[in-house]
Amino acid sequence: MLHIRSVLGPTRVLGIDPGSRVVGWGVVERRGSGLGHVAHGVLRLDASAPLELRLVELFARLSETLVRHAPAAVAVEGVFTFKNARSALVLGQARGVALLVAARAGVPVFEYAPAMVKRSVGAGGAGAKAAVARAVTGFLELGDAPRADATDALAVAVCHLHRAGAPFLVRRARRAGPDLSDRLRPAVVRPANGFRR
Repeated sequence: MLHIRSVLGPTRVLGIDPGSRVVGWGVVERRGSGLGHVAHGVLRLDASAPLELRLVELFARLSETLVRHAPAAVAVEGVFTFKNARSALVLGQARGVALLVAARAGVPVFEYAPAMVKRSVGAGGAGAKAAVARAVTGFLELGDAPRADATDALAVAVCHLHRAGAPFLVRRARRAGPDLSDRLRPAVVRPANGFRR
């Protein structure tokens, strides 16, 4: 069982690229004057399952990822304009699960605009996903470019470490105790409370 502060200090960040079927995640930490890659991956949810069951699965798997890597902060890319309202709504629900996982663990959540995320890795405000992938792969000295969802998540984590302390706090939950895994028990067992804006 891990205690965030005592094990890792305040420099490790989990970036999340939310989706209703595929969720990218990436962990980056500050190492001296630079940044280092820790881990990344993609959570593939059952596309044939009803949305509510996919959200339950997403909650469980993101919770496991948070416990495993014990970040000091979570960074999420902000919602951008969608032509399809249904797609925007579904993405917002998946994003809400990501915020809930972090908040229940007492980990602060930060949100960044897509253009800012791209600029933070040198891809430019209008950079395409391929440009972000190349930039992240080079910046973090990865052997191969990760899948786009994981690349985007790593880029969000890098963005936060570049701008740590900037006023993009979305919501922070009051810490409920030192045991991270205990704070991640499902809501049906121990309802979250004590939120503050």
